[in-house]
Amino acid sequence: MLLKKKFEQEKVGDVHVAKGTLTFQGVRLTVHCFSIDGVLIDTGAQSLAREFTQFFNQLQIDQVVITHFHEDHTGCAACLQSERQLPIYMNELMIDYCRKQADYPIYRKFFWGKRPPFQAKPIGKTFSTHHGTWDVIHTPGHAVDHLAFLNRETGQLFTGDLYCLEKTKVVLREESVPTLIESLRKVLTYDFNEIFCAHAGYIKDGRTALQRKLNYLQELQGKIIDLYEQGAQQKQIQSILFSKEYPITYLSFGEWSSSHIVRSVIEEYRIKKMSEQ
Repeated sequence: MLLKKKFEQEKVGDVHVAKGTLTFQGVRLTVHCFSIDGVLIDTGAQSLAREFTQFFNQLQIDQVVITHFHEDHTGCAACLQSERQLPIYMNELMIDYCRKQADYPIYRKFFWGKRPPFQAKPIGKTFSTHHGTWDVIHTPGHAVDHLAFLNRETGQLFTGDLYCLEKTKVVLREESVPTLIESLRKVLTYDFNEIFCAHAGYIKDGRTALQRKLNYLQELQGKIIDLYEQGAQQKQIQSILFSKEYPITYLSFGEWSSSHIVRSVIEEYRIKKMSEQ
C-alpha cells in the first residue's frame, strides 16, 4: 500500500505557508500550517514530520497555537516542544487528551501518522505577537475545542477547519452542522477579509467564502428539516440530498459520511421541538 506524499511551501504576504498532501486509492487529504510574526499556527501531521520540520527550521518561531486537537494539526507538536522548547497553546478542553498517546482509527494513523503526546497550556481569549494582538474565537462544530485566530492589526483570520470547502458533503461522526452554523455566524461578526484555511489554504476574499458556506449549510439544514417534517427517515433524506458516494466514507468505515450531516440536523431539531413543548 503506497501512500503518496507531496509537500509545498510559499509565502503569501507576510505569512509563511506549508502544505502537505497525502493520496491513497482516490482519497486525497491536504493539511496546511502557517507562520507569521513569530507564531506558528498548527503543526502539521506526524506522517510528514520530516517535511514540516524542514519548514519550521527556516522560521523564527516563538510560540505555537493550535486550532484543535486533531492529529493532522498536532502531529509535530511534540517534536517542536522537545527540540525547540517552544510553548504550545490550545483550548483547554482537550489539553489532557493531548498529554496522552492519541487514540484514533487506524486509517487516520495510516494517513496522518501517530501523534505523540505533548504538553500544552490554555490559550485564553487573546494572545500577542511582536506586532499584533490576536482574538481567540471559539468555533466548535467540527471539533468541540475548535478555535479560529484573528490578527486585529492585519485582519487576517486563520480558520483551522471551519471552512475547508464551501459545499460540505461529508463530516466526521462527532460533528454538528447546527453548531457549525452558529460558529460561522459568530466569526462573521468580526472584522476580517482574507482567511487562511488549514485545508483549502489561502482565500483572498475569505469573508465571502465563509458567508457562502453559511448560506449553503442553512439551506441544507432547511431541506433536511422539511423532509423530516414530511415523514422521511434519515436514510431517505440522505439518499435524496446526497446521491453521490465518496471514497472517504468507505475508507473510514463510515466515520466520514453524509449521514452524520442529516443526523446532526435532525437531532438538534428534535431537541429544540421538545424544549418548546
